[in-house]
Formats: sequence, structure tokens, C-alpha cells
Amino acid sequence: MITVESLTKTYGGFTAVDDVSFSARAGRVTGFLGPNGAGKSTTMRMMVGLTSPTSGTATISGRSFADLPNPGLEVGVLLDASAQHAGRTGREILGIAQRTMGLPKGRVEEMLHKVSLTDAEAERRVKNYSLGMRQRLGIATALIGDPEVLILDEPANGLDPAGIRWMRDLLREYADKGGTVLLSSHLLHEIEVIADDLVVIGNGRIVAQGTKAELLAAAGTVVRADRALDLAAAIRGTGQTCNLDPDGTLRTEVDAAQVGRIALDAGVALTELRSADGAGLEEMFLELTAETQRETRTHTERTAA
Repeated sequence: MITVESLTKTYGGFTAVDDVSFSARAGRVTGFLGPNGAGKSTTMRMMVGLTSPTSGTATISGRSFADLPNPGLEVGVLLDASAQHAGRTGREILGIAQRTMGLPKGRVEEMLHKVSLTDAEAERRVKNYSLGMRQRLGIATALIGDPEVLILDEPANGLDPAGIRWMRDLLREYADKGGTVLLSSHLLHEIEVIADDLVVIGNGRIVAQGTKAELLAAAGTVVRADRALDLAAAIRGTGQTCNLDPDGTLRTEVDAAQVGRIALDAGVALTELRSADGAGLEEMFLELTAETQRETRTHTERTAA
């Protein structure tokens, strides 16, 4: 189990990670999400001792990473697939990890086979690897010690669709056998498919966390109607909140069944009624991190605003 408590990192007057607390449990995949610059990578670096926290703690099975006698046997880490010795071959890199951890020589071949790197690719120097191949080698290095915990930052970056599916199946199998997976990714669909729990960070602070089902269910209801303003007034008349988007879409925390009853009583015909979780993780993510997103509106949208 990974436990992060009040983790904070400041650089001069800038706070990159601000009082972050969460846990990643055994037998589950925890998705760690946030916009670029939100503090994901800094948090993960502090977890594995590469960056010293200003305050707070991060422990793995009750101990800090620095206190683990042979870390690779307990925690598999992949934070940057490009941070590998470019002049060594894939087999050499795995061989160094195998000898450092005191593992049998056979583990190198087992890992090459597990991540589908061929003999020819294993003899190629890493500088000649594609990013996808480096990701596979990085995952092999993380897994070689048969650890109970995996901490992976953007492991699907550079993988083709077949590679993403392979990685997803591998991590799901790992968690189903009791392993703990903390997975950061900007590929929201992949997180939505594989994650059991979600932790969302924005501007260095946790903005939401819980099971995937809980967070998506809290997204509320999306509804469209011929007389949207009348329906919005009817919903608000029950004491509930309701927001009307510029395109005429209504969003409310009221569940879909109740919205249907309110519309019927108000004599308003509905053209669309669905739970907001049907829109998936992307909509929830954008709403939770709206204040931390970079400017992406077009000139026309800015003019209209």
C-alpha cells in the first residue's frame, strides 16, 4: 500500500505540491490525474526519493523508499522511459538491474519475453529504440524484481494501440493478483478503462479522490429541452442547483429520474436526458481542473465570450 500524507514541495516562493494526501491500495489500480504542471511528477518523484519533500511523508508498506533494503524487490518504478543509458543494449540494462537486485540470470530473458522485446531488439542500443520500445524496456526493469508495488508515470506514452492494450492487460493482471498500481497518464480513456480509484490534482492540490464509480456518479445529470429556461427555473424551484451552458445544455446534481418528473410536471418536452457519467472521465476531469487548464479557446470563442 502507498500512503501519502500532507506532502508539500516548495521551490523558493513557488509551491509545486501543496499538502497532498492520498493512498493507493493493494489489488487496485489508482489513476493519478492532473493537467500538465499540476504536480503529478513531482509527487511521484518524492514518493521514490528522487526529490526531497519540504514537508510531509510518502511511505510504501509503512516505510519510506530510502529505508527499503532492496527497493527493486518491493517497488517497480518507471518515471521517464528516456532516462536510460543510450549506449547500452536493452539486455545489458536488464542485466544490470538483475545483478543489482541479486536475481537469477534467467529473469532477464523472462522480462524480455514478458514485454515482447525480440532477441534482435534486446541486442540493439537504447539510443536506437523508439519511445514505445523504451517504454517496454522501462516496464521490464520495473517488473524484474517481482515487486508488490508499481509506480508508473505516463507508461503508455509512445505505445501504439496494440501496445496500449497490452500494457492495460498487464497492469490489470498485476493488480488482480494483489499488486498495487499507481498510474499517471494523460490518456484519460485508458485510465477510465483500467483504474479502480482516481486521484485528481490541480495546482498542486488534490481536487477530488475516490473510486471511479463514486466520482463519475457525482457528475450529475445532463439534459436538453425545447424550453431550457423554463426547465431550469422548474429545477431551481425545487431548491436544487442547475447550470445552463451557452449551447443550451442543462447540468444539475439532480438524478435523471427526478429531472424527468420535474419536466413532466412543468410540461417541458425533453430532447436529451442522461447521467453525466455517460460522458466519461474526460468531462469530469475538465470540470474538476477547469481553473488549471491552459488557454485553449479559439479566437471565435473568445470573441463570443
